[in-house]
Amino acid sequence: MSSNLPKVAWIGLGIMGSPMSENLIGAGYDVTGYTLERAKVDRLVAAGGTGAASVAEAVRDADVVITMVPASPQVEAIAYGPDGILENARPGTLLIDMSSITPQTSVDLARNAKAKGIRVLDAPVSGGEAGAIEAVLSIMVGGERTDFEQAGPILRALGRTIVLCGPHGSGQTVKAANQLIVAVNIQACAEAVVFLEKSGVDLTAALDVLNGGLAGSTVLTRKKDNFLKRDFAPGFRIDLHHKDMGIVTDAARNVGAALPVGAVVAQLVASLRAQGDGGLDHSALLRAVERLSGQPVQS
Repeated sequence: MSSNLPKVAWIGLGIMGSPMSENLIGAGYDVTGYTLERAKVDRLVAAGGTGAASVAEAVRDADVVITMVPASPQVEAIAYGPDGILENARPGTLLIDMSSITPQTSVDLARNAKAKGIRVLDAPVSGGEAGAIEAVLSIMVGGERTDFEQAGPILRALGRTIVLCGPHGSGQTVKAANQLIVAVNIQACAEAVVFLEKSGVDLTAALDVLNGGLAGSTVLTRKKDNFLKRDFAPGFRIDLHHKDMGIVTDAARNVGAALPVGAVVAQLVASLRAQGDGGLDHSALLRAVERLSGQPVQS
């Protein structure tokens, strides 16, 4: 390992966190990881990282702490309290939270961390599991420019499009908008798939030509095979998109922005979750359209 690179603690080794942390190891960083599932810590160790038995142990000697956990409650659980990041990281540490949480949670975290001499960036990502594996994520960042510039080499090892969007919480606001666009796009694609199938059109050919025109999108490129094969193994779970749609609808209400289509799609995501599909990929919105259209839902 290069001794001149900052030492990184990584908290949260899930679908996104595992490949992202491994990309940092591949870039030469010394990464110590902690997550609730021991097997995922073992995976990090097998990739050349170091395992820790707790958040406190992971962050104690770190220069940079990166967190990638599901939602605001988990961020608060690992950040606060006697065993949390703020009590155990050294003053001067840079905390980069890459979770998708409410903007207010990020603002509060930055304020509380500042009192401990710890700097914070909110840096949620878009691109899903494939983007994490390929290190081509879009990373939207909120915080101070000097901290953003210091984090630059690390973020460039994880993603391709890296933008400082404004002060603390701005990254989360942009991520909420991202999740709104993605959900509505998946829903439109799902409706098109059912319409095409019920019309007897060759679905593979139709999706290919649609994706070559104005209807084409990253969503359709990434999710086309999910639709064609009815393969809904999670790259990004419905449960998490349900959480994100709650964030965007609440944040939009707070600023007085109307989201008429987003509100409908948020309810469709919620209904899919209520029907037991919360653990599936968000491309499983197709299953909701199939049900509404009287089409057999393929398991």
